[in-house]
Amino acid sequence: MVIYGVAILAGCFLVGTIVGELIGDLMGVDSNVGGVGIAMLLLIIIVDKLVKSGKISKPSLDGLSFWNQMYIPVVVAMAASQNVLGALTGGPLAIIAGITVVVVSWAFVPILSGKQKEEPAFRNPAIRGEADA
Repeated sequence: MVIYGVAILAGCFLVGTIVGELIGDLMGVDSNVGGVGIAMLLLIIIVDKLVKSGKISKPSLDGLSFWNQMYIPVVVAMAASQNVLGALTGGPLAIIAGITVVVVSWAFVPILSGKQKEEPAFRNPAIRGEADA
């Protein structure tokens, strides 16, 4: 049912919020640190495991798909706009931290997607020295 997909999304959001608040407390910041990102990663991992094991129905996936289309862009826009001025006026450390997170995230995309490096599609035997001469 569609409601199960929405329940998975809500559960991930709640767990992400709680973990983000705990991280903020550990860092001594009175804020949610990374809760939205944690919620989205948790959602991706849970749904992927449910799809691979065949334990999620098409209507549940439809419920998730609907809210993904609504939820993720809105939450990302809200998270991106929070404390942008504070980060920019926080000095070079805030900027370096932001750049580092983006670079590390890009580096983890191939690892998390499980894609292996493919051989080039162009395989001319004459170039590789394998031509029958």
